[in-house]
Amino acid sequence: MLDVEIRPMPAASLEHVLIAGPAGQIEVDLNDPGTARRGVALIAHPNPVQGGTKDNKVVTTLAKAFYNLGYVAARPNFRGVGASAGQHDQGRGETEDLLAVAQYLRQRYQDPPIVLAGFSFGSFVQTRLAKQISAERIVLVGPAVNRFPAETVRADTLVIHGENDDVVPLQAVFDWARPQQLPIVVVPDGEHFFHGRLTLLAQIIVRYCR
Repeated sequence: MLDVEIRPMPAASLEHVLIAGPAGQIEVDLNDPGTARRGVALIAHPNPVQGGTKDNKVVTTLAKAFYNLGYVAARPNFRGVGASAGQHDQGRGETEDLLAVAQYLRQRYQDPPIVLAGFSFGSFVQTRLAKQISAERIVLVGPAVNRFPAETVRADTLVIHGENDDVVPLQAVFDWARPQQLPIVVVPDGEHFFHGRLTLLAQIIVRYCR
């Protein structure tokens, strides 16, 4: 086990906000470390067609990891999910949603460094957003490269994948990464939702990004 302590996010750090987006309001949860603030981590959830929301366990694990690093952890619901307006748009409208959230965060926190992080479908959307804004870091977990058009990413992108992922086979991720000479961090015995491996997932992110 990696020697990194992952502390829970205090309940008092959570704020629910509704911001204006291209399809109507976007529901966002913010966990703010306050005076220890280092930047903002914008975290994208898995495919809503398959039940993905901002409260997905992998997404909340990413939020916890970045909160521990001193980032405001921002978890929006994509359009059509929870209190977010609109309908699922296969990643196109969802990219616009994340752009609107990023602009809100930049204005609210006075142009902070931004980390783009995503899980599964959320990773795909973040690779699209990364073409439009400048990010301090990019973290992709279980990227759905076999289900959505694969985007190239910059060389310092952190990609984490489970060895036994039954939704996105590890081989598919290697096939996507190989032409880019992009390293992959493989979690032994991990599957798509990292059951039993969530603490390890958080520790990997903290070690890489601290």
